[in-house]
Amino acid sequence: MFCPKCGAENPEGAKFCSKCGAELGVSAKPTETSVGLSANVAGLLCYVLGWISGIVFLVIEKKSKFVKFHAWQSIMTFGVLTVASLVLGWIPIIGLVFGWIIGILGLVLWIVLIIQAGTGKMWKLPWVGNWAEKQASKAS
Repeated sequence: MFCPKCGAENPEGAKFCSKCGAELGVSAKPTETSVGLSANVAGLLCYVLGWISGIVFLVIEKKSKFVKFHAWQSIMTFGVLTVASLVLGWIPIIGLVFGWIIGILGLVLWIVLIIQAGTGKMWKLPWVGNWAEKQASKAS
């Protein structure tokens, strides 16, 4: 069972998260979405095409805070990486080096975020995760 607040794994039947103390219950792993998919599949799909699929799911998802969180995190994470890559691409030599670094970082983040969302975790990246959680809560 995963904590809906921090994403930490807890033993089945636990009433409170062992990491953050949040109450665990039936809704600890969200399953209901307005798009007809399980929440973990919809959350995973938020990352498939980077910020583009994040926008798509942000527009079509009406119920699940879990999916909205992953949509916002995808938009911000891969949006910033895309803009940084485009801006740095104009700088000779240094831009190429940083472009490769951003590309590798983006690929690693993409894989990790897909796995985390697919397993039902609200895994938050530093800075971006807290912002995405606030945005997902506002939109509900």
